[in-house]
Amino acid sequence: TPLWWLVPEYEEGRYRDYVEQLLSKRFIRHEEVLDLGHLAHIPPGEFVGSGMWQLFKGITSPYKAVLKLLLSEVYASEHPQVACLALRFKAEVYAGRLELDELDPYILLYRRLEEYLIARGEQERLELVRRCLYLKVGKKLSRRPQQGRKSWQRLLMERLTAAWGWDGRVLGLLDARSQWKVRQVTLERRALVNELTYSYRFLSRFARQQQAASDIDPRDLGVLGRRLYAAFERKAGKVEHINPGIAPDLGEDLLTLARLPAGNAAEGGSWALFPGNLTGAELADYAPLKRARELIELLAWSHRNGVIDGGTRLSLQPCDSDLSEHELGNLLLGLQQAMPMPLEEVAESALLRPSAPASVLILVNVGLDPLRQHSQANLHMTSGRTDSLGYSGMRDNLVLSLDQVTLNSWNELLVSRYAGPGALLDCLRDYLNALPADAAPPRLLVRCFCRNRAAAIAQRVEELFQDAYAQLASGNGGRYLLQIRQQYHLLRLQPGQVSHQSLADLPALLEHLGERQGAYSPLHLDRHALEGEDLALLLPLGRPGCLQVFYRLDEGQATLYLLDERNSLWHGRQACDDEQTLLVPLQRFLQAMLYRRSAQLPLGEAQPVQEIIYYELLPAGRGRARRVERRQAPPSAQERPYYNVQAIVEPGAGQRSRITLYCNHREFSELEYGAGLFQAVARHILAQRRGQERYPCYITDLDLSAVAAESALQSIHYLRYKQRLESALNQALAEA
Repeated sequence: TPLWWLVPEYEEGRYRDYVEQLLSKRFIRHEEVLDLGHLAHIPPGEFVGSGMWQLFKGITSPYKAVLKLLLSEVYASEHPQVACLALRFKAEVYAGRLELDELDPYILLYRRLEEYLIARGEQERLELVRRCLYLKVGKKLSRRPQQGRKSWQRLLMERLTAAWGWDGRVLGLLDARSQWKVRQVTLERRALVNELTYSYRFLSRFARQQQAASDIDPRDLGVLGRRLYAAFERKAGKVEHINPGIAPDLGEDLLTLARLPAGNAAEGGSWALFPGNLTGAELADYAPLKRARELIELLAWSHRNGVIDGGTRLSLQPCDSDLSEHELGNLLLGLQQAMPMPLEEVAESALLRPSAPASVLILVNVGLDPLRQHSQANLHMTSGRTDSLGYSGMRDNLVLSLDQVTLNSWNELLVSRYAGPGALLDCLRDYLNALPADAAPPRLLVRCFCRNRAAAIAQRVEELFQDAYAQLASGNGGRYLLQIRQQYHLLRLQPGQVSHQSLADLPALLEHLGERQGAYSPLHLDRHALEGEDLALLLPLGRPGCLQVFYRLDEGQATLYLLDERNSLWHGRQACDDEQTLLVPLQRFLQAMLYRRSAQLPLGEAQPVQEIIYYELLPAGRGRARRVERRQAPPSAQERPYYNVQAIVEPGAGQRSRITLYCNHREFSELEYGAGLFQAVARHILAQRRGQERYPCYITDLDLSAVAAESALQSIHYLRYKQRLESALNQALAEA
């Protein structure tokens, strides 16, 4: 016999003393009893521990869990003087009240909860408790008993429901739970989620107040909180799961999907899902099951909750959308393939880490035809330009919108829509920023089902996402250059901080590529960027720690490009007779610059530039360059006589700089010549030439040590100053 049964309920507080008396006075024998302890003092951590387990169960089986959670709340509210059900049961037996119906454990549980909730005036919670008890017992009172006679459970539930005032309508509704659909399940979910959420907050608060958390692993409490958050918490873009074990099947036989016009000019239209097969004229007379701003948001909700399944027939009212029944069917199929339901339970290991994308589906041009005007006119475009981001001679961007559906590691389903001129870049940026730094990338699927060039569009977008991710995952960071129509876009690939900048045209891109960099920044070109441009050949060749000179000859002219030690780009165009007259002055200047920069560094410190490399773009002329060939550096510039023109730049008043020029060591300063400095130098140079030839003059040495510290300077800065000074000097030569 359990020894606990031999101790009256009112002696529970002095259990040990009472038991000792029973044994010492030989009222009972040791060998005839089993001592399992008493229930007078329950540690507060027990309430938290049992509550956590019930909350975990409640995520998928809420009805039974709600009853036990509420009992934990009752016990916790009485702590430390807890009158648990077992003590009430024993007291009833000792008092001789042995009516079995009232001693049934679930009836004892219900009576205790009823007392608690009535005392608190919480009638809605009490009604939820009654529904939970009724559904837990599982006796369908609105139907005849199967065996022809009523069981004791049925008779007991009939008495209870009569006392609750439930009529046939209420009983019929509960008994038809297996046929509940969206409306009823949504109402029930609201009540259940409110109760589960309240219980979690109550238990967390109780644990803090009673310092019971020391008995509970904080990790377990945190994991449970994340389970509840993932299952029930609402947030922007999250698809709500409305059926946590409430009804077995929400699938509808017949639905109408309709595009509804905007209520006013400030709002866009919306999509709605109606039960039944409705015409456009009938829509205003019925309330939709679900309404959403965007189509994919609505379809993802239907898929997540099983509202649309294999047996559903959909009627489409597209209104002003290009959506067709063929595209709609493919969209649903794409969702089913990317995120098959039901989902597997989330592992605890996943909840110990922040949520991260596990599977990503990108749907391009949903309900949009990128070549709608041509489709309406039944025209077919023929062009050598087939890139979906610069299609045909008009360089049309065929990616008009993207809908991203993400299933993350916590089983949350999230939907984002991107539309407008920056849609593709914004979607790519957000995708890259959401990737976990220490885990494998999510499974990526890109689908397009629009009327024109759907397969090519999907392939192009998927290649772009994969290429950008590969560069980001390489750990080299840097920049990624993408061309859409005539515009250029640069993504900065910093993990978790990817950003993008738009540049209107090629001159704007050249200017941007010439900006200083804090460190060496690799530049990766999208596979279709800069087609036909010289830059497409030279930009991928960037290397850290060296100067790379690229030149292209063109009938007395030459185009020069230089990638410096941090991969900033300088470019210019100048007259030249041959490679030697082009490269020797530049080589002379670069060697002098490196000598000066090296002299300003502490002895033994690593040099920012180790070598100068030359390349020629071929073929020469103004046509399309097709290859790059490496060239030897020109013969040592120091071996040939030359006219030395040195410039020293110092900061002046305001934004002006003070310039001093030395021509073969003769000084020309603004202090002496003022605004006529360059004219004076030009006259002096012409006087040194035979016949005063007016061929170009080049700066051979430049000092910027007074302008900025060497650590803040790049070779690009020296080249810019050189270009400006030479332009002013050669203009003065031409006018002299």
